[in-house]
Amino acid sequence: MIRNPFVISGKIPVDLFCDRRAEASTLIRRLQNQEHVVLLSPRRVGKTGLMDFCFNKPELSDNYYIINIDILHTTSLREFMFELGHAVFRQVASRSERMLKSFTQIVRSLSASFGYDAIQASPTLDLKLGDITNPDYSWDEICQFLEHAERPCIVAIDEFQQIVNYPEKNVEALLRSHIQHLGNACFIFAGSERRIMDEMFHSSARPFYNSTTTLLLEPIALDVYAEFVTRHFHKAAMRVDRAAIDYVYTTFEGVTFYVQRIFHDAFSTMQSGDTCTQELAAKLIEDYTDSCDTRLREQLSYVTEQQKELLYAISNAGLAERITSSAFVKRHKLKSASAVQSAEKKLLEYDLITKRERTYTIADPLLRLWLKRKGH
Repeated sequence: MIRNPFVISGKIPVDLFCDRRAEASTLIRRLQNQEHVVLLSPRRVGKTGLMDFCFNKPELSDNYYIINIDILHTTSLREFMFELGHAVFRQVASRSERMLKSFTQIVRSLSASFGYDAIQASPTLDLKLGDITNPDYSWDEICQFLEHAERPCIVAIDEFQQIVNYPEKNVEALLRSHIQHLGNACFIFAGSERRIMDEMFHSSARPFYNSTTTLLLEPIALDVYAEFVTRHFHKAAMRVDRAAIDYVYTTFEGVTFYVQRIFHDAFSTMQSGDTCTQELAAKLIEDYTDSCDTRLREQLSYVTEQQKELLYAISNAGLAERITSSAFVKRHKLKSASAVQSAEKKLLEYDLITKRERTYTIADPLLRLWLKRKGH
């Protein structure tokens, strides 16, 4: 049985991890130097995979406690502390009797019960969201616990920009107030909404200003990824045309997950001696886009008609500039410049469009492709 080398879920084995040597080396070095790091990349480009890859390296895994959480689904500080509390217990407190004792003594605000799993031979924590009655104080206690851990700690918070949507006030100031005093822990603040993350960490009016080092993760270079694809097809006695690789990469603008997905599907449909052509790649892209039709429709079901009109206009333009100008408004039959401004704000919040300097594009290349196929 031949393992599909184009992994699209779970942790990626080291031998199937494509490049990122420079980024991995930089991230590991920053963490070893006790720096807090902002890791920025568009969604599905591979920031989570890069963190997992680095955390499995012995220079980190053998010397640090690593706490890794994704907060994209959280909607409040209480939920944030719920995720963090579970992760700290599972990845640090349960490692030794000393750390478990320290956790129970320091983290008293989490009204949870402790137990023991005889099958796994490990302690357990029964923590419910309702057990977190004072998240501000819980954050203080968890920071105290990390400060007294047996090893230095790395805390990775994925989709960190989500905290700006919490109803509680001054969440950034609360988190920053304790992080700045920690000597035994460094943080990775990973985010996919560059505009929000830039404001959080690069605006002098925000609490996290000038407190981190930024690492920007761009798509893997085409030539590097082409070599990776070609090599793994050859290992399985298959071939892939360079035109097919170029086509898939360009269609999805180098976004790692989508490119991996198409070659994952190609590999699974081919047999020894077969060749992945551009025609096959185009058919697989069409099939994958069709399979995502329901999800993409649901995604747009929350968007108003006025917002859709601007979304379609940006999609048609490809790279849209001066979207409030009379020329743009007239060309795309939009209502008014003020209506465009209102719609732009919401589309940026929903992460449906992205803005770099003065240029707007559809944030998700799959959505852009789907809109084009639907004639929008």
